[in-house]
Amino acid sequence: CIYIAELSLIKARKRKTFRNMAGKPKLHYFKTRGRMETIRWLLAAAGVEFEEQYIQSKADLEKLKKDGFLLFQQVPMVEIDGMKLVQTRAILNYIAEKYNLGGKDIKQRALIDMYCEGTMDLNEMIIHLPFKPADQKEKETAAIIEKATERYFPVYEKVLKDHGQDFLVGNQLSRADIQLLEAILATEELKADVLSKFPLLKALKTRISNIPNIKTFLQPGSPRKSPPDEKMIAEAMKAFQ
Repeated sequence: CIYIAELSLIKARKRKTFRNMAGKPKLHYFKTRGRMETIRWLLAAAGVEFEEQYIQSKADLEKLKKDGFLLFQQVPMVEIDGMKLVQTRAILNYIAEKYNLGGKDIKQRALIDMYCEGTMDLNEMIIHLPFKPADQKEKETAAIIEKATERYFPVYEKVLKDHGQDFLVGNQLSRADIQLLEAILATEELKADVLSKFPLLKALKTRISNIPNIKTFLQPGSPRKSPPDEKMIAEAMKAFQ
């Protein structure tokens, strides 16, 4: 009887562990875009529901550090499949691989990684823009638009033109398309007609935006975050100090 009871307890623990691992991913970050936004995009595109635990103060951030949840003392951090993942690219790579958004073979993965690095470079500039001094924002905005239209968008326009397919890699949706759409929409918030010279990117934007999961994510009330306002910027800066 004792053996049977112990066996039942072990099985119960295993079921509980499985449920915890199979539960919704939990995202730990500020209630703003930042480096978590691309992670939100990728999960949403994969049709994965997730929870968010917002960092609202320096104490919240310090608790995560003290509890040993932040391997490098940084967020974003995502709890998924029994792991506590940090480092944005590692998280994105895991999600892409898990939900078939990372390419079919090593060559496709290399192309996807290459294109995503470009969009992440552009997004990084946009992420930092709200934190720039007021007297520098106009100049910084102009620099972002220039790099978007002369360095980054021409590359993706040429890729689409050269292979004549609907998606950047392998003629199927990948994280490269999702992250490019995110970058396009963020850049359009700075200059609405930024795609005026890129007809194939315009078409890609429309095509990807109408994929059901992404279309839902673009609707009001979704987990997608708005550009950070002054209050959110102040709270984030205070927490990081």
